[in-house]
Amino acid sequence: MQTHPKLTIRLVPWSNPVGRDLRAAQQAELDARYGHAAHEAGEPPSAADTAVFLVAYERATGQPLGCGGLRWVERTTAEVKRVYVLPYARGAGIASSILVALEAEAYAAGVTLMLAEAGSAQPDGKMFYEASGYRRIPNFGPYTDLADSVCYAKPVMTPVRVHAITA
Repeated sequence: MQTHPKLTIRLVPWSNPVGRDLRAAQQAELDARYGHAAHEAGEPPSAADTAVFLVAYERATGQPLGCGGLRWVERTTAEVKRVYVLPYARGAGIASSILVALEAEAYAAGVTLMLAEAGSAQPDGKMFYEASGYRRIPNFGPYTDLADSVCYAKPVMTPVRVHAITA
């Protein structure tokens, strides 16, 4: 699904080296924000439980700019994981495009509810999910007893289709 005119968003395996490098950059940034590496609640996502993983590339240059994935929670519920955009590319709608593409993938897979989480050192993540139509919910799964986590949910809707109208 194309969601941004300057991007190519590709479905890649979890093992994709570009995706691996983007996830490592995201984790390094979170390590710096939290001041330690023990900020992951529960098991980190893996190839075994990540149903979808996307990498966004700049169309003109082919440079990777960001990524995001979906982890199955239940048959019709998925959690957004590892949404990340390189710092120099932020503010251009790349994360939003990745999220819309993830939602379209979720819809195609029969998912009816998307979940997300942002921690205390991620105010930008909280604003991002809220601006994207996600609403706060009680903490779920590995975040249940974590006061520093804020959890979100959004029903998965039919992807918007634009049709030309002729008079």
